Amino acid sequence: MKLRVSAAAQRALRQGHPWVFAEAIHQASRPGQTGELAVVYDRKDRFLAVGLFDADSPIRLRVLAAGRPEPIDASWWAARLERALERRRGLFDRQTTGYRWIHGENDGWPGLVLDRYDRTLVLKLYTAAWLPRLGEIAALLIERLRPERLVLRLSRNIRRLAGARFSSTDGQLLHGGPPAGPVVFLESGLRLEADILRGQKTGFFLDQRENRRMIEGLARGRRVLDAFSFSGGFSVYAARGGAAAVTQLELSAHALAGAGRNFALNRDNAAVASCPREAVRAEAFEWLGGQAQRRFDLIVLDPPSLAKRQAEGPGAIRAYERLARLALAWLAPGGILAACSCSAHVSAEQFFGAVRRAVARSGRPARELLTTGHPPDHPAVFPEARYLKAIFCQLRTGR
Repeated sequence: MKLRVSAAAQRALRQGHPWVFAEAIHQASRPGQTGELAVVYDRKDRFLAVGLFDADSPIRLRVLAAGRPEPIDASWWAARLERALERRRGLFDRQTTGYRWIHGENDGWPGLVLDRYDRTLVLKLYTAAWLPRLGEIAALLIERLRPERLVLRLSRNIRRLAGARFSSTDGQLLHGGPPAGPVVFLESGLRLEADILRGQKTGFFLDQRENRRMIEGLARGRRVLDAFSFSGGFSVYAARGGAAAVTQLELSAHALAGAGRNFALNRDNAAVASCPREAVRAEAFEWLGGQAQRRFDLIVLDPPSLAKRQAEGPGAIRAYERLARLALAWLAPGGILAACSCSAHVSAEQFFGAVRRAVARSGRPARELLTTGHPPDHPAVFPEARYLKAIFCQLRTGR
């Protein structure tokens, strides 16, 4: 299938952008089918890119190769996988058995994510364009990585089509038997569980690993509030780091139960076993908006994405500022605020600006410790991929 696209799309492809949107396609040699290869030519019939066509998505083409033609065959896929694996070689030792092996477009596998949880692999698809090739890709992963099991997870927007047209379901086992329960893996020597069949994302938020390590290093002797705690990753790290106490604030009873299990998995660590843990089931904005009746020395804010689409960006920026302002009222002098965002539609500059405004408007002198972005197993090589950011600020002790 041959495509011709707008001048703006041609420029974007030449600059390495991995997407072509439906409205940018000006001409197609024929109606395309989801999953087939489509080639983009410029107005002088020169090759621009080849990618996977998705007839049902606003992102109509996801680029596999650009600049010069390449045969997309079995050896090409194998080499592309090796490149992703090599990129992570040496990043983790035996104390970490949970991490990302393929990060979508950023590793040349557009719309496809592969996460490792010990001997279990989770393959998540964000476009139906991969479904016709699922057997081929699964066989390659099984042969090269030898997992105990391979699980398929599907983005919500493609589940209905996947079932109706390709007989694929979210949580489907592509290889191996079903787990007896949540899969347990190691992260920095801590045992954590991942709900690989029904949990959010692929079962755990692996992308926050480096920020969790940062919290561990800051936690000693501090009273910690883990807001939007989910399954308690930040809390377990804080406990091992010597926190005086940990409070988990989370609306989901299911998530709080998982957090309790993650603490129990690490009771052989003396610091975790001796750290008092309080679970508060409440909506975080509402709870923080109440009158601050106690103080915390370290507060982690890690809400779910507050902007699911571009139009929600301005409202999300206001919400992030409000959330930081509410949390600051609970922070003791000398306390540290760690605020995170996973909203791709809010830039790092916008998010950091919102938190900085909240700190400035609080009237409490503070210093900025650092800002962070993506961990090395979650590279971000184009603007829309840069979703994760965090900022750490410490109040002065004078007030």
